[in-house]
Amino acid sequence: MDGKKAAGRKAIDEIEEGMTVGLGTGSTVFYFLEALAEKVADGFSITGVTTSQKTAELAEKWQIPLQSLNNVKQIDLTIDGADEVDPSLNGIKGGGGALLYEKLVAEASDKRIWIVDSRKKVDRLGAFPLPIEVVPFGWKHVEALMAGKGYRPRLRQTTGGQPFVTDAQHYILDLHLNSIEDPEALADELDHVTGIVEHGLFVNMTDKALIGYPDGRVEKLVKEK
Repeated sequence: MDGKKAAGRKAIDEIEEGMTVGLGTGSTVFYFLEALAEKVADGFSITGVTTSQKTAELAEKWQIPLQSLNNVKQIDLTIDGADEVDPSLNGIKGGGGALLYEKLVAEASDKRIWIVDSRKKVDRLGAFPLPIEVVPFGWKHVEALMAGKGYRPRLRQTTGGQPFVTDAQHYILDLHLNSIEDPEALADELDHVTGIVEHGLFVNMTDKALIGYPDGRVEKLVKEK
């Protein structure tokens, strides 16, 4: 069993009957959705709220009941992946391009759990490029501002060379930072740049991480109170 599958299937233990569950996006979440679909098929009752069109299509295929975020008052628990997780349970997300919807769902949730394989566990964030979601109108000016700060932005593109477009019809600039000394300060800075809709720094937002290893072992990291 690989680490992704170990973490994804372990997360099913966190789900209780009748919950409204945020359904994340990505390759590790695939295994969680697969396990959840098996429980639903056996009569287990939950309501899912998806963070991307890809997840919605998978959930519908596997007959997991869904509601839109606008149609639920709150979410009991969100299970999502991450591209990097540090010891303080801060992380970078958005490698799949769903960061805006992922953050909206996370902020509507009472509890948040990340599921990752062991390669995503890092001492310091930043080796993985930090995505920022930007409005297409004037995106080059945001790019120039980021470049001026030394953040080495790069427009995310499809294999055909066209700009990658998010579910919300925005572009993504990936910032190649190598290392982020103060995630909270950088998050605050990016929050105040006009034209940036959202960024992939998730700071002080996660309660627990399930980290899967190639031997099938799953480590739990829990946020200190």
